[in-house]
Amino acid sequence: MELSPPLVTFLAMLVFATVILRTLKTTSRRRVRSLPPGPRPWPIIGNLNLISTLPHRSIHELSKKYGQLMHLRFGSYSVVVGSSVDMAKFFLKTHDTIFLDRPRTAAGKHTTYNYADILWSPYSAYWRHARRICATQLFSPGRLASFEHIRAEEVRSLVRGLFSASASASGRAVRLNKDHLSTFAMNVITRMVLGKRLFAGGEKAAEGPVPSLAEFSWMLDELMLLNGVLNIGDWIPWLDWLDLQGYVRRMKKNGEMFDAFMEHVLDEHSERWRREGDGFVARDMVDVLMQLADDPTADVQIGRVGVKAFTQDIIAGGTDTSSATVEWAMSELLRNPSILAAATEELDRVVGRGRWVTEKDMAQLPYLEAIVKETMRVHPVAPLLAPHVAREDVSVGGYDIPKGTRVIINVWAIGRDPALWDAPEEFSPERFVGSKIDAKGQHFELLPFGSGRRMCPGYNLGLKQIHLSLANLIHGFTWRLPEGMVKEDLSMDEVVGLSTTRKVPLEVVVQPRLPSELYA
Repeated sequence: MELSPPLVTFLAMLVFATVILRTLKTTSRRRVRSLPPGPRPWPIIGNLNLISTLPHRSIHELSKKYGQLMHLRFGSYSVVVGSSVDMAKFFLKTHDTIFLDRPRTAAGKHTTYNYADILWSPYSAYWRHARRICATQLFSPGRLASFEHIRAEEVRSLVRGLFSASASASGRAVRLNKDHLSTFAMNVITRMVLGKRLFAGGEKAAEGPVPSLAEFSWMLDELMLLNGVLNIGDWIPWLDWLDLQGYVRRMKKNGEMFDAFMEHVLDEHSERWRREGDGFVARDMVDVLMQLADDPTADVQIGRVGVKAFTQDIIAGGTDTSSATVEWAMSELLRNPSILAAATEELDRVVGRGRWVTEKDMAQLPYLEAIVKETMRVHPVAPLLAPHVAREDVSVGGYDIPKGTRVIINVWAIGRDPALWDAPEEFSPERFVGSKIDAKGQHFELLPFGSGRRMCPGYNLGLKQIHLSLANLIHGFTWRLPEGMVKEDLSMDEVVGLSTTRKVPLEVVVQPRLPSELYA
């Protein structure tokens, strides 16, 4: 039977389409087989059922089975987890440009002005401009040096507050972070960023619609928690409208509260700028940001929203992370009295008992620096770095990572890798004495601030705050646990959000150890 030309053409096209479909199907299967190993996902939820309230720990347990590069399915999205130095280096250095993007999350939308901040902003000209502002204007060595007197004054306020608390407590315990460290960190940051301290003696020190210390602390805690939770709607978009966990409602409320505060801050600065006119001089970071907001020479204008978003980022990041790290450090020192004694001896030898520790002393305090590094290894405030997103297809170790895959680096797991650390579960600062490993993103064994272009831009400020406050706490006081409590009773449970803090606030008994006139 002779076939008509149109029929021949149709059959040829059908055969061609069949071949193409089979090829695509085979390629798809090959791609699935080429993904990194991981547990079999469930329908709809994927592997979310395997993730506990401490995601870094449950993901670490899975990595023990599936390896340093692991594939998970979180709802509708592929997630690749790197849990080794080699994988961290691959994602954050070797192919940094491919993994510069961030996922779109409800927290980024509702708490950071629709992704206008530095953390959640997608890779774009706006984000590159924001990064340049941080490097050249906000956190430059000169800018940080100009604020050294603020850090010194606030650490004096911190030790005076503890001195008063120790006198009134009469041997009773005080809450170190909630009553002292967080206020210190907030006042350092707000003086640098806003030009004034917000709180004094637990009360408001600024006029106007400023939240109370308790309200502001709650706002910050809520912000950090909500930016680190596993929100179901982020991973299963068609369930987003249900807000099953109630997180989105809380995000919107938190965003509104911060925005009211930020509007007040910017109005105050605008008014001073109007009064001073041509004689206006930038005194704080908000002043700098407002001058840059509508710079006609810049390729990108950050505008008023950008000023609010950046300001909120700096306040939240500079407060919660530094105070949490110092609280973890003191917790470990109370569990290891010999380490506390060694740190005290170093301070007495280098600084003496006639003055307080200054930032200039830090270079002569290697054991104190080792304590900070060890704290960051054992208790990284960001155990899972904020997720990255692959901007294009890439392969590693024979495995495919398709475009759009979300990538997580488990810093907590790297800090417990027995191939890197002897007795990784032990708190041992001696491992860092004489070591060249630092916490500034160049050594992938220790990444408390991340690495690459997306690392925390304020890491130098964070380190200065942590070193100075911890050194003066150790130098100025003796420390012990409450009566009847032994070190084995000290809870080290965690609460995870964007940062990881103690679940149970640290309560300690403190006594001054320096001449009384130093606390005046």
